[in-house]
Amino acid sequence: MTYATDRLQEEIAYVAYHFHWSQDDILDLEHHDRRRYADHIASLVTRGGAEA
Repeated sequence: MTYATDRLQEEIAYVAYHFHWSQDDILDLEHHDRRRYADHIASLVTRGGAEA
């Protein structure tokens, strides 16, 4: 099973935007690690919005 290209691009853009990592650095991550970073970012963004 392959991971949808659109979803992969969304994850790359999301992590790159928030962590300022390069595309190559993000693509070097295993899928589960990349998803974990995206989930952590989402949690921080949600928590940050609730504190405002």
